[in-house]
Amino acid sequence: MPRLYESRKRVLVTGGAGFLGSHLIDRLLADGHEVLCVDNLFTGTKRNIDHLHGQPRFEFMRHDVTLPLYVEVDEIYNLACPASPVHYQHDPVQTTKTSVHGAINMLGLAKRLKCRILQASTSEVYGDPAIHPQHEDYWGNVNPIGPRSCYDEGKRCAETLFFDYNRQHQLDIKVARIFNTYGPRMHRADGRVVSNFIVQALTNEPITLYGDGRQTRSFCYVDDLIDGLVRLMNSPAGFIGPVNLGNPGEFSMLELAREIVRQTDSASEIVYRPLPADDPKQRQPDIALAQAKLGWGPEVPLSEGLKPTIAYFRTLID
Repeated sequence: MPRLYESRKRVLVTGGAGFLGSHLIDRLLADGHEVLCVDNLFTGTKRNIDHLHGQPRFEFMRHDVTLPLYVEVDEIYNLACPASPVHYQHDPVQTTKTSVHGAINMLGLAKRLKCRILQASTSEVYGDPAIHPQHEDYWGNVNPIGPRSCYDEGKRCAETLFFDYNRQHQLDIKVARIFNTYGPRMHRADGRVVSNFIVQALTNEPITLYGDGRQTRSFCYVDDLIDGLVRLMNSPAGFIGPVNLGNPGEFSMLELAREIVRQTDSASEIVYRPLPADDPKQRQPDIALAQAKLGWGPEVPLSEGLKPTIAYFRTLID
């Protein structure tokens, strides 16, 4: 049962040593809560949470969410899953297990504890969208048997489980669909476009564009995204989502490459390669629901968010 004797919460963050998870933990600790970070360190790294050692309200547990977990907490943020193509395609079966078995185990824990649980879903549930921008009522256009399916369909199945637990067991759930997010602590070799371009620019290697470079993405700075997650978790019980969290500012891959070259003063040339299978041509969130229900919207423009991100990657490369 949720504890009633104090306002401080004990919060479980799965995938807490990852890019988003570690920033979320920083925010929760700053808000005065206790945090249990659970991560199997497949893509997460202790470097992301090194600064928290000695913090009395922080605890780390190495654990794989595909296995049952028995702890006592007041809230659960389920962020555990490889989120970049390089990592989730490395072991696609395990990726699906992490999304599906991990969701089952965390939902079971939340059911036992009668606590609120938030699922970090993804814009990838929309696949290669046939409508633009994408709103929460859109069912998506996903290839169920392609090389990205382990992640796309795994996250879609996790959403199904969350909503069925809500309908069948009246579990208090929240579901966020996260669009492209960037910032410090991104994995250097995660294969995502922002980290790829920055590393290539800082090392003066050719910047690789796939296709003609006109495909678009919308980039949300990590601090904005974390604020959206916390607002969603703290929203009234009747609002469960799914809700899009992302920056609706849309940029082509070529525009992003040129901005990173400018900010890094790089000598890198831009080269073109064939487009990967099932790579979405457009991705832009409709955030009207988040604005109306959460009072949330991104505040950091891409040009500003890239500055601390590039500074972080400079320290890694140096």
